[in-house]
Amino acid sequence: MASLLSAGAGQVHQAAHGTEALERLERCGGVDVAICNLRNPGMDGAAFLGLLGRSGLARAVMLCEEADARLHSAAVSMIRCFDLAFAGDLGMPLDPARLRRQLQRFTACGSAQAPPPSLPVQPAVPQPSIEDIRLGLARGEFVAHYQPKFWLRSGEMNGAEVLARWEHPRLGLLGPASFLPTMEASGLIDTLFVQLLEQGLALQRELARYAVQIELAFNVQASQLARRFFAERIRFALAQKQLPASGLTFEVTETGEIGGASHEAGQMACSLENMLRLRLMGCGLALDDLGKGHSSLARLCDYPFNQVKLDAAFVHKLDHCQASRAVIGAAVALSQAIEAQLVAEGVETAVQKRELLAMGCEIGQGFALAMPMPGQRFLRYCME
Repeated sequence: MASLLSAGAGQVHQAAHGTEALERLERCGGVDVAICNLRNPGMDGAAFLGLLGRSGLARAVMLCEEADARLHSAAVSMIRCFDLAFAGDLGMPLDPARLRRQLQRFTACGSAQAPPPSLPVQPAVPQPSIEDIRLGLARGEFVAHYQPKFWLRSGEMNGAEVLARWEHPRLGLLGPASFLPTMEASGLIDTLFVQLLEQGLALQRELARYAVQIELAFNVQASQLARRFFAERIRFALAQKQLPASGLTFEVTETGEIGGASHEAGQMACSLENMLRLRLMGCGLALDDLGKGHSSLARLCDYPFNQVKLDAAFVHKLDHCQASRAVIGAAVALSQAIEAQLVAEGVETAVQKRELLAMGCEIGQGFALAMPMPGQRFLRYCME
C-alpha cells in the first residue's frame, strides 16, 4: 500500500484474496485500477477477473506477476473482452518506479478522469425492420464506402475494399451490423451486392477517364458463389462498363464453409465453377479473415485464391502476444509459398505498420493508413 501511495495513487483499497477484494469494491463503489495477481490464494486470478469484469467495478486492470507468456496473453485478452483497459504489468516484487510510470500513463490517457464506474452498458445497434430495409434498397439509400489498402514499404495504394453503409433518413449513417443479419436471413444480400457492384464499377469508369485504375475488392458470401451464373453476371457487368476483370477482387467472407457438410455436391461444384471462371476472367479471389472461423488452411489448398487477408485480431495483439506474432510470421511464409498476396487488416498504429513490414507483410489496411470514405471523397483521394 505504501508503494501505491508513494507512486501517486489516490485512495487505495487492499484485500488478502479475491472474495474480500470484490466485497471492498462493492462497498466503495468501484475503482479506477484494480491490481491482480493471477495466482491468488483461494479464488484464482481468472475467476477474479471474470467477476470483476461482469461487475463494472473497475475501469482498468494491472497484472502484478511475471506469468507464462500464454497465460499472460489469455489474461490480457480476457480483460479486454470485458471492455476493461489493460493498464500494464507491474512485476514482482512490485517496483514503485514502474508503478508510477504505469499510473502516469493511465492518467495521461484520460481514463482516471472518467465518471464513476457503473455496470457497463453497450449502446444498442439500431435494427431496422425488414420493411424498412426493403424500402431503403428501393430508394438507393445503401451506398459504397471505400477503404484503401497500401503497399507498406512505398505507401502507394494497392486497391480498396468496398464496404456497405446505409444512409438512413432518420437514423443517420449505419454500419453493416445494423442490416446485414436481417438481409442474410431474408435473402436480400444479392440485391445489396448488385447495388454496391454498380456503384463500384461506376466509380472505376469515372477514374478510367483520367487513366487511373484502382482495384476494388467486394465481399461475397460462400452461398453467393454457389449461385448459378454468378461469374457470368460479373462478366456481363464488366462488359457493360467496358472495364477489365483485373480491376475486381472478391473476398469470401461467409461464416459457413464453402465445401462443408451443409453444402450439397451440386452447390460445391457450382462454387468451384464460379471461382474458376472468375480467376480465368482475370478477377482476384481472396480468402478473408485467415485464422478465424471457417477460413481454414484446407480451403487454401482446394480453392483458387490468389490473396489472403489476415484477421485483424492478430495485428491488434502484435505488441503483447508472442503467439500472434508467430501466426503472422507463419501467414507470411504460407502466402509466399503459395504465391498469394497477404493483406494485414486492422493496422491501427505506426508501430504495427513498422512491425508488419519488418516481418515481411507487404500490404496493409486499417485506420492508421486510411479510413473508409464515401465515393466522391474516395474519387478525389485517388486523383490527388
